Amino acid sequence: MIKDFAIVGGGIGGCSIAALLHAEGKEVVLLEKGSTLGGCASTFHHKGYAYNAGATTLSGYHEGGIVKRLFDTVGVTPQLIQSDVAIAILQGEKTCLRYQNLDRFIASLNAFYPHPKHEEFWRLIHTIGERFYAIDPTYTYSNRSLPKKLASLLTFFPLIRPFFPYLVTNARRFIERFYGEITAEYWDFLDAQLLIVAQATTQKVNFFTAALALGYTFKPTHYPIGGMGAVCETLTSKMRDVRTRCEVTAIKREKGIYHLSTSQGIIYARNVIMGTSHYESAQWFEEEAIQRYYQRYAKRNNHQSAFVVYMTFRSEGTFHHHYQLIADAILPLTLSQSLFVSLSDPSDTALSPQGHITLTASIHTDARMWLGLSPTSYHKHKKELHHVLQAWICATLSLPSDAIVASFAATPKTFGRYLNRTQLGGNAMTQSNLLPFLPANDTPIEGLYHVGDTAYAAQGWPGVVMGAFNCLKVIHERD
Repeated sequence: MIKDFAIVGGGIGGCSIAALLHAEGKEVVLLEKGSTLGGCASTFHHKGYAYNAGATTLSGYHEGGIVKRLFDTVGVTPQLIQSDVAIAILQGEKTCLRYQNLDRFIASLNAFYPHPKHEEFWRLIHTIGERFYAIDPTYTYSNRSLPKKLASLLTFFPLIRPFFPYLVTNARRFIERFYGEITAEYWDFLDAQLLIVAQATTQKVNFFTAALALGYTFKPTHYPIGGMGAVCETLTSKMRDVRTRCEVTAIKREKGIYHLSTSQGIIYARNVIMGTSHYESAQWFEEEAIQRYYQRYAKRNNHQSAFVVYMTFRSEGTFHHHYQLIADAILPLTLSQSLFVSLSDPSDTALSPQGHITLTASIHTDARMWLGLSPTSYHKHKKELHHVLQAWICATLSLPSDAIVASFAATPKTFGRYLNRTQLGGNAMTQSNLLPFLPANDTPIEGLYHVGDTAYAAQGWPGVVMGAFNCLKVIHERD
Protein backbone atom coordinates (compact mmCIF):
# COMPACT_ATOMS: atom_id res chain seq x y z
CA MET A 1 0.00 0.00 0.00
CA ILE A 2 1.25 3.49 -0.88
CA LYS A 3 0.88 5.91 2.01
CA ASP A 4 -0.14 9.52 1.47
CA PHE A 5 2.55 10.67 3.91
CA ALA A 6 5.54 9.04 5.62
CA ILE A 7 6.87 11.06 8.56
CA VAL A 8 10.50 10.37 9.46
CA GLY A 9 11.18 11.08 13.13
CA GLY A 10 8.75 10.96 16.03
CA GLY A 11 9.78 14.15 17.80
CA ILE A 12 7.41 17.01 18.63
CA GLY A 13 7.25 18.13 14.99
CA GLY A 14 6.84 14.66 13.53
CA CYS A 15 4.13 13.68 16.02
CA SER A 16 2.30 16.99 15.50
CA ILE A 17 2.10 16.88 11.71
CA ALA A 18 1.37 13.13 11.72
CA ALA A 19 -1.57 13.60 14.09
CA LEU A 20 -2.91 16.59 12.11
CA LEU A 21 -2.77 14.74 8.79
CA HIS A 22 -4.36 11.64 10.29
CA ALA A 23 -7.17 13.80 11.70
CA GLU A 24 -7.84 14.95 8.12
CA GLY A 25 -8.23 11.35 6.96
CA LYS A 26 -4.87 10.95 5.23
CA GLU A 27 -3.06 7.61 5.18
CA VAL A 28 -0.06 8.37 7.37
CA VAL A 29 2.81 6.32 8.78
CA LEU A 30 5.02 7.73 11.54
CA LEU A 31 8.52 6.21 11.73
CA GLU A 32 10.71 6.51 14.82
CA LYS A 33 14.13 4.94 15.30
CA GLY A 34 13.85 4.79 19.08
CA SER A 35 11.67 2.61 21.25
CA THR A 36 9.54 5.58 22.33
CA LEU A 37 8.24 8.75 20.70
CA GLY A 38 9.52 12.23 21.42
CA GLY A 39 13.01 12.49 19.96
CA CYS A 40 14.76 15.23 21.93
CA ALA A 41 11.54 15.38 23.98
CA SER A 42 11.32 11.64 24.62
CA THR A 43 11.17 9.85 27.95
CA PHE A 44 13.50 6.86 28.30
CA HIS A 45 14.39 4.24 30.90
CA HIS A 46 17.89 3.60 32.21
CA LYS A 47 18.66 0.97 34.86
CA GLY A 48 15.14 0.95 36.19
CA TYR A 49 14.46 4.70 36.26
CA ALA A 50 12.73 7.01 33.77
CA TYR A 51 14.10 10.34 32.51
CA ASN A 52 13.14 13.11 30.14
CA ALA A 53 15.78 13.13 27.40
CA GLY A 54 15.99 16.89 26.99
CA ALA A 55 12.95 19.08 26.45
CA THR A 56 11.02 19.35 29.70
CA THR A 57 8.91 22.52 29.50
CA LEU A 58 5.49 22.58 27.88
CA SER A 59 4.08 26.02 27.14
CA GLY A 60 1.36 27.15 24.76
CA TYR A 61 -1.32 24.90 26.28
CA HIS A 62 -3.91 27.50 27.28
CA GLU A 63 -7.07 28.94 25.77
CA GLY A 64 -6.00 30.55 22.50
CA GLY A 65 -2.57 28.87 22.69
CA ILE A 66 -1.30 27.06 19.63
CA VAL A 67 -0.39 23.87 21.49
CA LYS A 68 -3.90 23.58 22.95
CA ARG A 69 -5.25 24.22 19.45
CA LEU A 70 -3.21 21.23 18.24
CA PHE A 71 -4.58 18.84 20.85
CA ASP A 72 -8.12 20.14 20.38
CA THR A 73 -7.85 19.64 16.61
CA VAL A 74 -6.63 16.08 17.06
CA GLY A 75 -9.21 15.39 19.77
CA VAL A 76 -6.99 14.24 22.64
CA THR A 77 -6.07 15.73 26.03
CA PRO A 78 -2.61 15.45 27.61
CA GLN A 79 -2.19 14.90 31.34
CA LEU A 80 -0.60 18.08 32.66
CA ILE A 81 0.01 19.93 35.92
CA GLN A 82 0.17 23.72 35.67
CA SER A 83 3.31 25.17 37.26
CA ASP A 84 2.73 28.19 39.51
CA VAL A 85 6.41 29.10 39.22
CA ALA A 86 7.65 28.60 35.65
CA ILE A 87 11.33 28.84 36.66
CA ALA A 88 13.16 29.45 39.93
CA ILE A 89 16.32 31.35 38.99
CA LEU A 90 19.23 30.81 41.38
CA GLN A 91 22.19 33.17 41.07
CA GLY A 92 24.62 33.30 43.95
CA GLU A 93 22.50 33.93 47.05
CA LYS A 94 19.55 35.16 45.00
CA THR A 95 16.40 33.15 44.21
CA CYS A 96 14.09 34.97 41.81
CA LEU A 97 10.80 33.25 40.98
CA ARG A 98 9.31 33.60 37.48
CA TYR A 99 5.65 33.66 38.41
CA GLN A 100 3.02 33.72 35.68
CA ASN A 101 1.43 36.67 37.48
CA LEU A 102 3.27 39.82 36.37
CA ASP A 103 2.98 41.72 39.67
CA ARG A 104 4.25 38.77 41.74
CA PHE A 105 7.21 38.35 39.40
CA ILE A 106 8.12 42.05 39.52
CA ALA A 107 8.01 41.93 43.33
CA SER A 108 10.33 38.91 43.32
CA LEU A 109 12.64 40.61 40.82
CA ASN A 110 12.89 43.85 42.82
CA ALA A 111 13.75 41.91 45.96
CA PHE A 112 17.00 40.71 44.39
CA TYR A 113 17.78 42.99 41.42
CA PRO A 114 16.25 46.34 42.50
CA HIS A 115 15.86 48.95 39.76
CA PRO A 116 13.28 51.74 39.28
CA LYS A 117 12.73 50.77 35.61
CA HIS A 118 11.78 47.12 36.22
CA GLU A 119 8.04 47.64 36.31
CA GLU A 120 7.97 49.68 33.09
CA PHE A 121 10.30 47.25 31.29
CA TRP A 122 8.51 44.04 32.22
CA ARG A 123 5.09 45.54 31.56
CA LEU A 124 6.37 46.33 28.06
CA ILE A 125 7.51 42.69 27.70
CA HIS A 126 4.09 41.54 28.86
CA THR A 127 2.25 43.90 26.49
CA ILE A 128 4.29 42.84 23.45
CA GLY A 129 3.46 39.21 24.19
CA GLU A 130 -0.24 39.89 24.65
CA ARG A 131 -0.40 41.88 21.40
CA PHE A 132 1.51 39.22 19.47
CA TYR A 133 -0.65 36.29 20.63
CA ALA A 134 -3.84 38.26 19.94
CA ILE A 135 -3.03 38.46 16.20
CA ASP A 136 -4.89 35.88 14.12
CA PRO A 137 -2.14 33.59 12.67
CA THR A 138 -3.19 33.83 9.02
CA TYR A 139 0.40 34.21 7.81
CA THR A 140 2.11 31.41 5.89
CA TYR A 141 5.78 30.84 5.17
CA SER A 142 6.75 28.94 2.01
CA ASN A 143 10.06 28.22 0.33
CA ARG A 144 8.80 26.18 -2.62
CA SER A 145 9.94 28.80 -5.14
CA LEU A 146 11.08 32.43 -5.09
CA PRO A 147 7.67 33.83 -6.19
CA LYS A 148 5.91 31.67 -3.61
CA LYS A 149 8.36 32.76 -0.93
CA LEU A 150 7.90 36.46 -1.69
CA ALA A 151 4.12 36.08 -1.72
CA SER A 152 4.19 34.27 1.63
CA LEU A 153 6.39 36.93 3.22
CA LEU A 154 3.74 39.54 2.38
CA THR A 155 1.29 37.65 4.59
CA PHE A 156 3.45 38.62 7.59
CA PHE A 157 2.83 42.35 7.09
CA PRO A 158 0.00 42.55 9.69
CA LEU A 159 2.36 40.85 12.15
CA ILE A 160 5.42 42.94 11.34
CA ARG A 161 3.77 46.36 11.22
CA PRO A 162 2.94 46.81 14.95
CA PHE A 163 6.32 45.47 16.06
CA PHE A 164 8.61 46.91 13.39
CA PRO A 165 10.61 49.25 15.72
CA TYR A 166 11.43 46.27 17.94
CA LEU A 167 12.30 44.02 15.01
CA VAL A 168 14.99 46.36 13.70
CA THR A 169 16.53 47.14 17.11
CA ASN A 170 19.19 45.00 18.75
CA ALA A 171 18.03 43.75 22.15
CA ARG A 172 21.23 44.69 23.97
CA ARG A 173 21.15 48.27 22.69
CA PHE A 174 17.42 48.63 23.41
CA ILE A 175 17.81 47.41 27.00
CA GLU A 176 20.84 49.64 27.58
CA ARG A 177 18.88 52.70 26.42
CA PHE A 178 15.80 51.68 28.40
CA TYR A 179 17.48 50.98 31.73
CA GLY A 180 20.57 53.10 31.60
CA GLU A 181 23.16 51.42 33.79
CA ILE A 182 22.45 47.89 35.04
CA THR A 183 24.67 45.36 36.76
CA ALA A 184 26.59 42.58 35.06
CA GLU A 185 24.65 40.18 37.28
CA TYR A 186 21.32 41.36 35.84
CA TRP A 187 22.66 41.04 32.29
CA ASP A 188 23.54 37.42 33.09
CA PHE A 189 20.01 36.98 34.48
CA LEU A 190 18.46 38.21 31.19
CA ASP A 191 20.84 36.33 28.90
CA ALA A 192 20.41 33.05 30.75
CA GLN A 193 16.65 33.17 30.22
CA LEU A 194 16.99 34.15 26.56
CA LEU A 195 19.15 31.09 25.95
CA ILE A 196 16.28 28.84 27.06
CA VAL A 197 13.96 30.00 24.26
CA ALA A 198 15.97 31.92 21.65
CA GLN A 199 19.21 29.89 21.92
CA ALA A 200 21.09 33.21 21.85
CA THR A 201 21.85 36.21 24.08
CA THR A 202 20.78 39.87 23.99
CA GLN A 203 23.81 40.79 21.89
CA LYS A 204 22.60 38.62 18.98
CA VAL A 205 18.80 38.98 18.86
CA ASN A 206 16.41 41.82 18.09
CA PHE A 207 14.28 43.20 20.88
CA PHE A 208 11.05 41.68 19.55
CA THR A 209 12.57 38.19 19.78
CA ALA A 210 13.93 39.01 23.23
CA ALA A 211 10.52 40.23 24.40
CA LEU A 212 8.74 37.04 23.32
CA ALA A 213 11.47 34.85 24.80
CA LEU A 214 11.59 36.70 28.12
CA GLY A 215 7.80 36.83 28.35
CA TYR A 216 6.87 33.21 27.68
CA THR A 217 6.48 32.56 31.41
CA PHE A 218 3.57 35.03 31.57
CA LYS A 219 1.50 32.37 29.82
CA PRO A 220 0.75 29.09 31.63
CA THR A 221 3.55 26.52 31.65
CA HIS A 222 2.87 22.89 32.39
CA TYR A 223 4.52 19.80 33.77
CA PRO A 224 3.71 16.62 31.76
CA ILE A 225 2.64 13.65 33.88
CA GLY A 226 4.59 10.55 32.87
CA GLY A 227 7.26 12.61 31.18
CA MET A 228 7.40 14.61 27.96
CA GLY A 229 7.31 11.42 25.91
CA ALA A 230 3.83 10.70 27.30
CA VAL A 231 2.61 13.92 25.66
CA CYS A 232 3.81 12.70 22.26
CA GLU A 233 2.24 9.28 22.87
CA THR A 234 -1.09 10.96 23.69
CA LEU A 235 -0.86 13.22 20.65
CA THR A 236 -0.54 10.24 18.29
CA SER A 237 -2.84 7.87 20.21
CA LYS A 238 -5.57 7.92 17.54
CA MET A 239 -3.20 7.07 14.71
CA ARG A 240 -3.34 3.61 13.15
CA ASP A 241 0.27 3.31 11.95
CA VAL A 242 2.95 4.43 14.38
CA ARG A 243 6.15 2.39 14.15
CA THR A 244 8.82 2.65 16.83
CA ARG A 245 12.16 0.83 16.57
CA CYS A 246 11.83 1.52 12.85
CA GLU A 247 15.06 3.05 11.61
CA VAL A 248 15.04 4.67 8.18
CA THR A 249 18.29 3.90 6.36
CA ALA A 250 17.72 5.41 2.90
CA ILE A 251 15.09 7.35 0.94
CA LYS A 252 14.87 7.54 -2.85
CA ARG A 253 12.29 8.84 -5.30
CA GLU A 254 11.07 6.95 -8.36
CA LYS A 255 8.25 8.14 -10.64
CA GLY A 256 6.82 10.46 -8.00
CA ILE A 257 6.83 7.84 -5.22
CA TYR A 258 9.24 7.85 -2.28
CA HIS A 259 10.79 4.51 -1.34
CA LEU A 260 11.86 4.42 2.32
CA SER A 261 14.21 1.60 3.26
CA THR A 262 13.70 0.83 6.93
CA SER A 263 14.60 -1.81 9.51
CA GLN A 264 11.00 -3.03 9.10
CA GLY A 265 11.03 -3.24 5.30
CA ILE A 266 10.38 -0.83 2.42
CA ILE A 267 7.62 1.76 2.80
CA TYR A 268 6.13 3.61 -0.15
CA ALA A 269 4.69 7.11 0.13
CA ARG A 270 3.65 9.97 -2.15
CA ASN A 271 5.05 12.52 0.29
CA VAL A 272 7.78 12.49 2.91
CA ILE A 273 7.92 14.82 5.89
CA MET A 274 11.28 14.90 7.66
CA GLY A 275 11.03 15.52 11.39
CA THR A 276 14.81 15.58 11.54
CA SER A 277 17.42 18.32 11.68
CA HIS A 278 18.06 20.06 8.36
CA TYR A 279 21.77 19.79 9.08
CA GLU A 280 21.78 16.02 9.32
CA SER A 281 19.01 14.98 6.90
CA ALA A 282 21.09 14.70 3.72
CA GLN A 283 22.40 11.33 4.92
CA TRP A 284 19.15 9.62 3.89
CA PHE A 285 19.16 10.84 0.28
CA GLU A 286 21.36 10.35 -2.78
CA GLU A 287 19.40 12.51 -5.23
CA GLU A 288 21.49 15.54 -6.23
CA ALA A 289 18.62 18.04 -6.11
CA ILE A 290 17.85 17.07 -2.52
CA GLN A 291 21.53 17.16 -1.56
CA ARG A 292 21.80 20.69 -3.00
CA TYR A 293 18.74 21.76 -1.02
CA TYR A 294 20.30 20.71 2.29
CA GLN A 295 23.69 22.20 1.37
CA ARG A 296 21.96 25.57 0.98
CA TYR A 297 21.35 25.68 4.72
CA ALA A 298 24.57 24.10 5.96
CA LYS A 299 26.01 27.49 6.92
CA ARG A 300 23.10 28.00 9.34
CA ASN A 301 24.39 25.14 11.47
CA ASN A 302 25.92 26.70 14.57
CA HIS A 303 26.73 23.23 15.98
CA GLN A 304 25.13 24.31 19.26
CA SER A 305 24.19 21.31 21.34
CA ALA A 306 23.77 20.20 24.94
CA PHE A 307 25.54 18.35 27.70
CA VAL A 308 22.91 16.72 29.92
CA VAL A 309 23.07 15.25 33.40
CA TYR A 310 20.41 12.75 34.50
CA MET A 311 19.88 11.93 38.17
CA THR A 312 17.49 10.06 40.44
CA PHE A 313 17.61 10.84 44.16
CA ARG A 314 15.63 10.00 47.28
CA SER A 315 13.70 12.92 48.71
CA GLU A 316 10.50 13.81 50.50
CA GLY A 317 11.22 17.51 49.95
CA THR A 318 9.33 20.05 47.87
CA PHE A 319 10.87 21.42 44.70
CA HIS A 320 9.80 23.62 41.81
CA HIS A 321 9.48 21.88 38.45
CA HIS A 322 12.22 23.99 36.85
CA TYR A 323 15.33 25.80 38.01
CA GLN A 324 17.97 27.85 36.26
CA LEU A 325 21.34 27.98 37.96
CA ILE A 326 23.58 30.87 36.92
CA ALA A 327 27.34 30.84 37.55
CA ASP A 328 29.77 33.78 37.42
CA ALA A 329 31.49 32.60 34.24
CA ILE A 330 31.15 30.17 31.34
CA LEU A 331 31.99 26.62 32.39
CA PRO A 332 34.77 24.67 30.63
CA LEU A 333 33.62 22.60 27.60
CA THR A 334 30.35 24.55 27.46
CA LEU A 335 29.02 27.73 25.83
CA SER A 336 27.11 28.91 28.88
CA GLN A 337 27.22 29.92 32.50
CA SER A 338 23.66 28.73 33.14
CA LEU A 339 22.26 25.27 33.78
CA PHE A 340 18.56 24.46 33.23
CA VAL A 341 17.33 21.87 35.74
CA SER A 342 13.98 20.05 35.60
CA LEU A 343 12.63 17.81 38.35
CA SER A 344 9.78 15.33 38.42
CA ASP A 345 6.65 16.09 40.42
CA PRO A 346 6.41 14.02 43.64
CA SER A 347 2.91 12.89 42.60
CA ASP A 348 4.17 11.57 39.25
CA THR A 349 4.95 7.96 40.12
CA ALA A 350 4.75 7.12 36.42
CA LEU A 351 8.08 8.94 36.05
CA SER A 352 9.77 8.20 39.38
CA PRO A 353 9.06 5.83 42.30
CA GLN A 354 7.36 7.12 45.44
CA GLY A 355 9.86 9.05 47.55
CA HIS A 356 12.19 9.62 44.58
CA ILE A 357 12.76 12.54 42.20
CA THR A 358 14.24 12.31 38.71
CA LEU A 359 16.19 15.22 37.29
CA THR A 360 17.29 16.37 33.84
CA ALA A 361 19.84 19.20 33.71
CA SER A 362 21.19 20.65 30.46
CA ILE A 363 23.80 23.20 29.51
CA HIS A 364 24.74 24.54 26.07
CA THR A 365 27.87 23.22 24.42
CA ASP A 366 29.39 23.02 20.94
CA ALA A 367 29.09 19.58 19.36
CA ARG A 368 32.54 19.97 17.79
CA MET A 369 34.11 20.15 21.26
CA TRP A 370 33.11 16.51 21.76
CA LEU A 371 33.05 14.86 18.33
CA GLY A 372 36.73 15.41 17.62
CA LEU A 373 38.09 14.04 20.90
CA SER A 374 40.01 10.80 21.20
CA PRO A 375 38.16 8.08 23.18
CA THR A 376 40.41 8.66 26.19
CA SER A 377 39.95 12.45 26.19
CA TYR A 378 36.23 12.11 25.51
CA HIS A 379 35.57 9.93 28.55
CA LYS A 380 37.88 12.03 30.73
CA HIS A 381 36.14 15.32 29.87
CA LYS A 382 32.68 13.78 30.08
CA LYS A 383 33.41 12.48 33.59
CA GLU A 384 34.87 15.82 34.72
CA LEU A 385 31.96 17.94 33.48
CA HIS A 386 29.44 15.44 34.86
CA HIS A 387 31.10 15.72 38.28
CA VAL A 388 31.19 19.54 38.20
CA LEU A 389 27.54 19.86 37.23
CA GLN A 390 26.35 17.24 39.70
CA ALA A 391 28.23 18.94 42.53
CA TRP A 392 26.74 22.32 41.51
CA ILE A 393 23.22 20.91 41.48
CA CYS A 394 23.62 19.19 44.85
CA ALA A 395 25.12 22.27 46.50
CA THR A 396 22.48 24.64 45.11
CA LEU A 397 19.44 22.44 45.78
CA SER A 398 20.83 21.13 49.10
CA LEU A 399 20.89 17.50 47.99
CA PRO A 400 23.07 15.18 50.08
CA SER A 401 25.28 13.05 47.88
CA ASP A 402 24.18 9.85 49.63
CA ALA A 403 20.59 10.51 48.45
CA ILE A 404 21.61 9.98 44.80
CA VAL A 405 20.69 6.52 43.57
CA ALA A 406 21.55 7.02 39.89
CA SER A 407 23.51 9.59 37.91
CA PHE A 408 24.89 9.64 34.36
CA ALA A 409 25.47 12.10 31.52
CA ALA A 410 25.00 12.56 27.78
CA THR A 411 27.08 14.54 25.29
CA PRO A 412 26.32 15.61 21.69
CA LYS A 413 27.94 12.33 20.67
CA THR A 414 25.36 10.45 22.75
CA PHE A 415 22.49 12.27 21.06
CA GLY A 416 24.03 11.56 17.67
CA ARG A 417 24.05 7.84 18.44
CA TYR A 418 20.48 7.64 19.72
CA LEU A 419 18.70 10.45 17.84
CA ASN A 420 20.73 10.88 14.64
CA ARG A 421 21.44 14.51 15.50
CA THR A 422 24.22 16.32 17.34
CA GLN A 423 22.95 19.87 16.80
CA LEU A 424 20.24 20.43 19.42
CA GLY A 425 17.85 23.28 20.09
CA GLY A 426 17.33 24.28 16.47
CA ASN A 427 18.19 27.55 14.80
CA ALA A 428 19.29 30.32 17.11
CA MET A 429 16.85 33.23 16.71
CA THR A 430 19.58 35.75 15.93
CA GLN A 431 19.41 38.85 13.74
CA SER A 432 21.40 36.98 11.07
CA ASN A 433 18.79 34.20 11.12
CA LEU A 434 15.82 36.32 10.10
CA LEU A 435 12.82 34.58 8.55
CA PRO A 436 13.68 34.99 4.82
CA PHE A 437 16.96 33.15 5.37
CA LEU A 438 15.54 30.17 7.27
CA PRO A 439 14.13 26.89 5.94
CA ALA A 440 10.37 26.66 5.53
CA ASN A 441 8.21 23.59 6.03
CA ASP A 442 8.00 23.00 2.28
CA THR A 443 10.89 22.61 -0.13
CA PRO A 444 11.46 23.04 -3.89
CA ILE A 445 11.42 19.21 -4.09
CA GLU A 446 8.00 17.83 -4.98
CA GLY A 447 6.54 15.90 -2.06
CA LEU A 448 9.35 16.70 0.43
CA TYR A 449 8.49 18.66 3.59
CA HIS A 450 10.10 19.44 6.94
CA VAL A 451 8.99 20.06 10.51
CA GLY A 452 10.96 20.48 13.71
CA ASP A 453 13.18 23.05 15.36
CA THR A 454 15.42 23.75 12.34
CA ALA A 455 12.44 24.67 10.12
CA TYR A 456 9.91 27.48 10.55
CA ALA A 457 9.01 28.75 13.12
CA ALA A 458 11.19 28.32 16.21
CA GLN A 459 12.08 26.15 19.19
CA GLY A 460 9.97 24.66 21.93
CA TRP A 461 6.43 23.34 21.76
CA PRO A 462 4.80 26.57 20.49
CA GLY A 463 7.37 27.16 17.75
CA VAL A 464 7.48 23.58 16.49
CA VAL A 465 3.68 23.23 16.60
CA MET A 466 3.34 26.53 14.71
CA GLY A 467 5.58 24.96 12.07
CA ALA A 468 3.38 21.86 11.92
CA PHE A 469 0.29 24.00 11.26
CA ASN A 470 2.26 25.94 8.65
CA CYS A 471 3.29 22.64 7.06
CA LEU A 472 -0.37 21.68 6.85
CA LYS A 473 -1.13 24.99 5.11
CA VAL A 474 1.56 24.61 2.45
CA ILE A 475 0.48 21.00 1.84
CA HIS A 476 -3.09 22.20 1.24
CA GLU A 477 -1.85 24.90 -1.12
CA ARG A 478 0.11 22.33 -3.12
CA ASP A 479 -2.81 19.87 -3.41
